[in-house]
Amino acid sequence: MNQSEKLLYANVTMAGFGGQGLMFIGKLLAYSAMKTGLNVTWIPSYGPEMRGGTANCTVVLSQREIGSPVITSPQALIIMNNPSLDAFEGRLQSNGHLFMNSSLVTNEITRGDIQVTRIPANDIALEVGEKRTANMVMLGAYISQTKVVTKPAIFEGLKEFFGKKMEFFEVNKRAFEAGMKYMGNKGSPPLGP
Repeated sequence: MNQSEKLLYANVTMAGFGGQGLMFIGKLLAYSAMKTGLNVTWIPSYGPEMRGGTANCTVVLSQREIGSPVITSPQALIIMNNPSLDAFEGRLQSNGHLFMNSSLVTNEITRGDIQVTRIPANDIALEVGEKRTANMVMLGAYISQTKVVTKPAIFEGLKEFFGKKMEFFEVNKRAFEAGMKYMGNKGSPPLGP
């Protein structure tokens, strides 16, 4: 890599209840980035219950070798519920970006030094036709703003995850695109990596 190339380094923590599909979008992001040649780590963390308990994961992407997969202060957060906002808002880097599911997150943001994007992910997922795809709506919003991987890379990852179950591929693809479209309609400028 020459001096004129920008080093890509990005990390994101995704948090919500078990069953909201955060582990899935974390794996999908990591896998899609790995297939494009980036170094990746994916670290899951579960509460005592699998469904309905707390769950979060952290994904790190880099063009260089990753020294540690542990991120105490992420650059971005994808937050799906109020308890996760309470637990993770304080950990976000100053000038970091908080993507929050405004369909479920009703708590007030306490910090003024972060960027906040509210995405009505559950409402958008219902419009897409499958309420369980709110996670993909959030991933679409995140990718739309960060550009850490391309849309085709995500779709290739989806194809490999779902194999011959094309109905699952299609609905998840639509939800991802709906999240990207929502961000495009907001007129938000993309963030740097």
